[in-house]
Amino acid sequence: MAAKAKEAARKKPGAGPPAKGKKAGAKAPARVEARYRRKYFDEVVPALVKEFGYGSAMAVPRISKIVLNMGLGEGTQNPKIIESAANELAAITGQRPVVRKARKSIASFKLRAGMEIGSAVTLRRDRMYEFYDRLVNVALPRVRDFRGTAVKGLDGRGNYTLGLRDQLIFPEIDYSKIDSLKGLSITIVTTASTDEEALKLLKLMDFPFREA
Repeated sequence: MAAKAKEAARKKPGAGPPAKGKKAGAKAPARVEARYRRKYFDEVVPALVKEFGYGSAMAVPRISKIVLNMGLGEGTQNPKIIESAANELAAITGQRPVVRKARKSIASFKLRAGMEIGSAVTLRRDRMYEFYDRLVNVALPRVRDFRGTAVKGLDGRGNYTLGLRDQLIFPEIDYSKIDSLKGLSITIVTTASTDEEALKLLKLMDFPFREA
């Protein structure tokens, strides 16, 4: 009887030894919450409520998305540079970018509508926080003679744009494989209604603004 029971268990669908490299009953590892997402809820929200007196936690400003953009006018003459820019943005962000195309034709620039002229990525949720962490703590300190970023990058509506001269400050970029230096802009979009609120939010999130 015992032999028959073992044989039946062996033939039962789904039965058998665990897959190679996994232990019986093992669960997939839980996703680790992004560090700056946790900091926002634990430290930033209470500090902003205290300073600005928001009546609800939902009214507290937050970072809603981060947009990285590489504008490449030379792409009209060298289409391969658009592909390399997309690959580099993918390496930096961990997300496949979209190719931006010209909306209008401009004869003086030899530009026709529909031509590929850049590449962009929009980051949200955990991937956004993870990129923000690497930007603040790894990439920006690698800028030569870095003394902080200028406050004038705020646009009057609570969003902050930072321009970078090249992509080499990101450790994900392999210097030996790049074909040219490419500048890029990084826009941190927040739900703040004023620059004052956005500035305080970003300072509490460790953004390295230059001291006046």
